[in-house]
Amino acid sequence: MHIPLLSPEAPFAILLMIVGGALIFGPLRSWRRSLVNTGVFFTACLLGDLLAGSLEGHMEPAALHWLRQMAVFGEGLAVIRYLGLALFDVVLPRIGIRISGILGDILVIIGYVAWAFLRLNLAGMQLSHLLTTSAVLTAVVAISMQETLGNLLGGLALQMDNSLEIGDWIQIDDLAGRVSDIQWRYTAIICRSGERVVIPNSHLMKNRYALICNKRQTLPLQRRSISFDVDLSVPPGRVTSTVLQDISTARIPNVSATPAPQCLLLNFGPGYAHYAVRYWLLDPGPDEVTDSEVRHHILAALQREGLRLAVSDQTIHLVAEGEAHREEVRARELNRRQQAIAQIDLFSRLSEAEQLELAGRLVNAPFARGDIMTRQGAIAHWLYIIVSGEAEAWWHPADGSPPRLLEKRGPGSVFGELGLMTGAPRRATVIAATDVEAYRLDKAGFEHIIRGRPELAEGMSSILEQRLSHFQALERGYAEDKTGQNANRGSEVAALGKKIREFFGL
Repeated sequence: MHIPLLSPEAPFAILLMIVGGALIFGPLRSWRRSLVNTGVFFTACLLGDLLAGSLEGHMEPAALHWLRQMAVFGEGLAVIRYLGLALFDVVLPRIGIRISGILGDILVIIGYVAWAFLRLNLAGMQLSHLLTTSAVLTAVVAISMQETLGNLLGGLALQMDNSLEIGDWIQIDDLAGRVSDIQWRYTAIICRSGERVVIPNSHLMKNRYALICNKRQTLPLQRRSISFDVDLSVPPGRVTSTVLQDISTARIPNVSATPAPQCLLLNFGPGYAHYAVRYWLLDPGPDEVTDSEVRHHILAALQREGLRLAVSDQTIHLVAEGEAHREEVRARELNRRQQAIAQIDLFSRLSEAEQLELAGRLVNAPFARGDIMTRQGAIAHWLYIIVSGEAEAWWHPADGSPPRLLEKRGPGSVFGELGLMTGAPRRATVIAATDVEAYRLDKAGFEHIIRGRPELAEGMSSILEQRLSHFQALERGYAEDKTGQNANRGSEVAALGKKIREFFGL
């Protein structure tokens, strides 16, 4: 097949370009601009080929010969690019064969070089001369392009041995990010700040880098460590058990339950003990956000136990704030507590003086989001008053079925009153849905008041009856045997007054 004015190779090149374009233009939409540029380049070469045929007999034969050879050479380059993309990016992946992008690029480059040698040989240059010249040229290029060749071979090695893949998280010195691309010259990573950092492949081959998370793992885990200091007067066992209990049971996003978190005593300092919580991160992206959540839980857990983080040993004399200022702060806090007590029906029968005395016995009890505030079935002789935040009450059926959400409680709510007044086990597990600021009232803080006024027991029993009826109504919403629940309710409510008197020894 020969078209007048065109070279014999041109029709075949046109046919191959059409076939290659039909294969790649649909699947490789993101490459469309580059593919159009290649098509424009092919068209320009085709016009050069046509120009050489049109000017035949009007110009020197040698000039027309080299014009046509250059046009045919350009046509071949465009064809090789289209066919290379069609083979390595479309056909082979569809049949389940995938090769690295760098290897595909190298094979295409080899095709370019082979086509160049072929055209030069057909143009009349001896192959032996080509090999001799190319050997010398290769040596010169190799010396002048050591860094580029190092990047090329480094990128090929990284993809061939699978030591680094797209999607892995790596850290180089103080730079960390997710691998987004591995090209023949560089490897690109996306940092947590959103920056795209380009690293030469030769740098990765010559220097050490840490593979933070491997995408081939079932769970791409990374261990994190959060340090804190506590005064030496606090027993280490109390610190580690308090913190570990909170971190292990709280619902903290992005913290893996397996392997389990650890709380370790690492070292001693001047007046303090140095601890660390080690946990495993599920997603390395929001690492600082998760660290902040864990620190929040550590601080809340320590504060609930009345423990404070250690400060450096210094002696500072303050003159500006005297006893009057401290007394004002205490009075303001006491008034806040009294207002919280006054909102609770259980203590509505107390006098203002009794409420004020009770307010002085409240204990600050903060909870971080996800903390378990009480556990169903536990024996705890105290109640909590929620000042801010929200908590959820979950009921675990005796048949082992999944827990059910009974209700949500916000500021002004109280729970644990049955445990305070009767010593009864907790009827539900209460979990902090948000950060919760609460006060805790122990049995000892209320006992002397009710001993002084035993008649309060009868009035409080009616309030507890309403509370128990409300809770049992929620339980009956999930129970199958309503008759059994109603009978149980009657026996429990009738005995409330007696239980209060027995519990406080009235």
